[in-house]
Formats: sequence, structure tokens, C-alpha cells
Amino acid sequence: MWTWFYKLASPPYVYGAAAALTPWFLGLAALALGYGVVDGLAFAPPDYQQGDAFRIIYVHVPSAWMSLFVYMTMAVAGAIALIWRIKMGHAVAAASAPIGASFTLLALVTGSLWGRPMWGTYWAWDPRLTSELILLFLYVGVMSLRSAFEDAARGDRAAALLSIVGVVNIPIIHFSVVWWNSLHQAATVAKFGKPSMAASMLWPLLSMFLGCMLFFGAVLCIRLQGEVLNRERQAKWVREAIQS
Repeated sequence: MWTWFYKLASPPYVYGAAAALTPWFLGLAALALGYGVVDGLAFAPPDYQQGDAFRIIYVHVPSAWMSLFVYMTMAVAGAIALIWRIKMGHAVAAASAPIGASFTLLALVTGSLWGRPMWGTYWAWDPRLTSELILLFLYVGVMSLRSAFEDAARGDRAAALLSIVGVVNIPIIHFSVVWWNSLHQAATVAKFGKPSMAASMLWPLLSMFLGCMLFFGAVLCIRLQGEVLNRERQAKWVREAIQS
């Protein structure tokens, strides 16, 4: 296990693994997202209270889940880089940040679109919405902090520390609807006990989540290849890879 772990410290190994995994992730993501979109939008029954307006969950909920998952990926990668001095951890964190920010922005936009007919307003300073907005600021802060240093190594370390500190916001986002009197709908899937959704609604939602996970994996691999090439541009193996 440790041999495999330390292979991740090798830029050529990481670059090759990312290149090999990309088409698999893309293909599987297309299948999962295709099923989720078609089944969720065309065949899932309307909600008894919200009608067809509930179908926005097939974009909103996976985006919100992914905003948290990608942030944890970024923070863990940064922690690995700081603790074990594995520079590729910084590359993974840098490649993850824009993807996570995009998922967070999509979650906020779709949540606002859903909130207009349900709450009568596009935005309310609800604890879940506010903490999700803070998450977007954290993503932007991590990316800005990394680019603010002329010394790339110092920028990587500063960004990793900020991402690790920002992890405190993740449980706040998740449990905000429980801890405070929140307008936001309570959990219906990620909770103890049986999900409060009919299977005909749940399966396309889970498929969308799986598809978003695989899509993140594909885009991460693509961005990671670029990060590795940029960080190792003076290395001999990079010149050989470009020429081949």
C-alpha cells in the first residue's frame, strides 16, 4: 500500500495515471448523467407539493454534494502535501479548486432559482445558503492566495493551510438545517434511516450524483495533467512526453 502511495509522489506516474483514467471517467460519467437526466426529467413522477418544480434537485443536490466533496478532496490533498512533502498533493489541490468553485456556484444559482417559487425570493440569509456562499468565498480565497505569491511553493503552502482551516465550514453546511431554524428543506437522502424519497425519484438522483463524481474525476485528471506539465516543465521527461 505504501509503495502505491509514494508512487503518487512521482510526476510521470501521476501524469500517466491521469491520462489513462480520463477516457474511462468520461465514458462512465456520460452514461450515469444520461440516465439521471432522462429518468429524472422525463419519467420520475412530480412531487405531491412542488409539482414539476422539484426536478431542479437533479442538478442542485448533486452540485451541492460535490461542492463539499471537492473541497474535502482539495483539503486532504493539501494536508498530504504538507505532512508527507508530496508536491503532487499541491497539484491535485490546485486542479480541484476551480472545479469545486464551479459546483458551488451552480448549487447557489439553482438553489436561488428553486427558492423564488418556493420562498417567494431568490435569496434569503438562510444558514445553509449563507454557509454555502462562504464555501464559494473559501474556494476563491484559496485560488487567489495561491496566485498571490511569486514563489509558487509558498503559495501552495499558504493555500493548503487555508483550505485545511476552511474544513470547519463543511459540517456547518451539512448540519445547518438541524442546528438552526432553517428555511432550507431538511435532508431526505443523506440521513440516518430510510431516505424520504420514492425509489422512482431516488435512483435518478443517485445516478446524477455518481455521474457528477465521475465527471469531477475526468475533469480533475485533465486539469491535473496540465498542472503537472506546468510544474515540471523543466524536467527531461516532460520534453520527451511533448516530443513523443
